[in-house]
Amino acid sequence: MYMDHGKQQGSIFELNGVPKFSQAIPLALQHVVAMIVGCVTPAIIIASVAGIDEASRVILIQAALVVSGLSTLLQLFPIGNKNGFHIGSGLPVIMGVSFAYLPSMQAIAGDFNIATILGAQIVGGIVAILVGLSINQIRRFFPPLIAGTVVFTIGLSLYPTAINYMAGGTSSPNYGSWQNWLIAIFTLVVVTLLNHFGKGIFKLASILIGIIAGYLVSIPFGMVNLTAVGDAGIFQLPKLMHFGVEFEISSCVAIGLLFAINSIQAIGDFSATTIGSMDREPRNEELKGAIVGYGITNILGSLLGGLPTATYSQNVGIVTTTKVINRCVLGLAAILILMAGLVPKFSALLTTIPQCVLGGATVSVFASIAMTGMKLVMSEDMTYRNTSIVGLAAALGMGVSQASTSLSAFPSWVTTIFGKSPVVIATIVAVLLNIVLPRDNKNNCHLKAEELPILSLYPLFCVIIYYTEKAPYRSLQAPVWGFF
Repeated sequence: MYMDHGKQQGSIFELNGVPKFSQAIPLALQHVVAMIVGCVTPAIIIASVAGIDEASRVILIQAALVVSGLSTLLQLFPIGNKNGFHIGSGLPVIMGVSFAYLPSMQAIAGDFNIATILGAQIVGGIVAILVGLSINQIRRFFPPLIAGTVVFTIGLSLYPTAINYMAGGTSSPNYGSWQNWLIAIFTLVVVTLLNHFGKGIFKLASILIGIIAGYLVSIPFGMVNLTAVGDAGIFQLPKLMHFGVEFEISSCVAIGLLFAINSIQAIGDFSATTIGSMDREPRNEELKGAIVGYGITNILGSLLGGLPTATYSQNVGIVTTTKVINRCVLGLAAILILMAGLVPKFSALLTTIPQCVLGGATVSVFASIAMTGMKLVMSEDMTYRNTSIVGLAAALGMGVSQASTSLSAFPSWVTTIFGKSPVVIATIVAVLLNIVLPRDNKNNCHLKAEELPILSLYPLFCVIIYYTEKAPYRSLQAPVWGFF
């Protein structure tokens, strides 16, 4: 690992050096609070889909925290030549389990098992390494328009997950009960109020505070069972190959494609970090090392049971807002995350969070993902060509995945790759159309300014159509529930 030892005492606003612990600890905790819920939620969701036992749920959550901590440390303190090739970026970023993989992981966990996800993750890690080594050649195929379309589709595809969780989880005998909806909406209201009216740590920790509030409200309803916490140990190292590793071709293709996309997308987070806090673009060596390190840590993480990781945009936001770029501050945050993963009782406590609480807290996260994609799309001119690319990619991706039997006449591997998650189709369609459709002026008819806000209603239309077709209400005892 390389590190500048020129200063024993460093400023929190400098990349290198060691600041005072009294300065570093509150800033490190700020990063931990911002990311920890998002880090463990995908693991909780996948554990539920896969139907694994409580002990394995705890191990999966532990692995998510441990691998996130280790991945962050590698990015902060790279291995190799500082002025040449190195593994890791050396930039102030936080890594965590990514929601971007969640739709595909849910499909794989439902059809196969967690071992198949981890096997596909190894393939994805290799893909990421190859992308990192050839980043300059591949980057041109994923301009903001394409990356935004993919991110937008990921956000849309996660809406049903959030809604099902708000209703209590599809496996719950009380699915859709008023108690579930009451607690979910209460949690959502707390998160929304803090997001828009909170200041400082209250705004930063809005999701965490919302989950705590929803958790406390759910206790009188008998939704919390602490048996798993009592059974869990106090300290436990990660278990190597607990879930095993299996390779299934269609799953490897789907996850591998996502790794390629997210490798390119990570450039945006690294660029936002350096531009917002260091007033410069990231160097090619930093980007190459970042993506290669991302691939390697995901390969190693899969052996520990850790799900795919990526840079966390909310932590990028903290860095660019506070200008605190000292790597030791973020390294301390990574160590705290790592230590949390070594305490099974903490992981077991997270498994007791009711699904309706998680749904109420994460629906705003998924909405934010979709709108982040839309912002990327809108960063380019809204010409007829560009709107056609976005519209067709999202329509075909979402349409095929929601029409579950539309590919039933094809081999099962076709359904796994193209029919379970909209991301694969949306990516392929967007990339191909971007290559094929001409860019000449006669096709660049801009949308009128007053038409642009209509795009923001698209996610709402998708949700309405989905629940009209897939899950109609059998009875509406109160008209207000029809809006949810």
